[in-house]
Amino acid sequence: MAAEALMGHPGEIADGTRVSADVALLGLGLMGRPASRSLAGAGLTVLGWNRSPLEVTPPGVALVTDIEAAAGASLVVLFLSDSDAVDAVLELAEPSLRAGQTVIDMGSSEPWRSVEHAKRLATRDIGWVDAPVSGGPEGAESGSLAIMVGGEEAHIEAARPVLEVLGANVTKIGGPGAGHTAKLANQAMVGVILEAVAEGLALAEQAGLDPALVSQAVRGGSADTRPLRAMGPRMIERDYAPRAHVSTMLKDLRMASELGTRVGLDLPCVERVIELAEELVERGDGELDISAIHRLRLP
Repeated sequence: MAAEALMGHPGEIADGTRVSADVALLGLGLMGRPASRSLAGAGLTVLGWNRSPLEVTPPGVALVTDIEAAAGASLVVLFLSDSDAVDAVLELAEPSLRAGQTVIDMGSSEPWRSVEHAKRLATRDIGWVDAPVSGGPEGAESGSLAIMVGGEEAHIEAARPVLEVLGANVTKIGGPGAGHTAKLANQAMVGVILEAVAEGLALAEQAGLDPALVSQAVRGGSADTRPLRAMGPRMIERDYAPRAHVSTMLKDLRMASELGTRVGLDLPCVERVIELAEELVERGDGELDISAIHRLRLP
């Protein structure tokens, strides 16, 4: 990705001057925006940088034009779309980072790349924590995310001011790369459960039942899951406005599939959901909410 494509949007700070701040959040997209609001609301000094122009600046966040301006922050948080974006943004940011800082990758990235980032940054005494999340924009807004953490203990402790604001369930999984590995396991489970929810609700509806009543009836039973509670109503109402994109889930499931290959494990259910997500993308529905998988079950 060309460096010029990664320039931030002009904001309150328009040059490369290093600024003292608690947190610099790089990536103010679907998850980064509510996360930045939560961090600022918790009293942290938050700088924001984004690769494309923003229509609205998150309240309490000072936007910076140049990524170098964020280099003074103690904690540099990445909420980026994929591993390629992480690589590109780190390439721009690393020359301005200094010993003692900690970089926290809260997006979904390839675990093997996280291990390499951690090794490289460690040579300059810069910490790396991979801390991907589950819970969507709503969880980032309310501070109720599940956060899967990989990294060295000292670096995780340094990251706690961010992790504890955003997460209700913060779990250390292991060393660098372990957080991202756990996230891929999470996405494998979510993707398969989501398809099961779509099939179950479609079955009830086609059999002449009210799917909303069926969803209510299984509350507290073995089929009661967060995907059913969160995405079942969207499926029933045909409300596929994006909260988490189909294309993002497809990216994550492909990473899970590759991880399975690397560890010698066959994941047939994951492969099936990949096929369904690919079908949605081919239909032009890649930017809809992941609940749109229900569309493929409609007559």
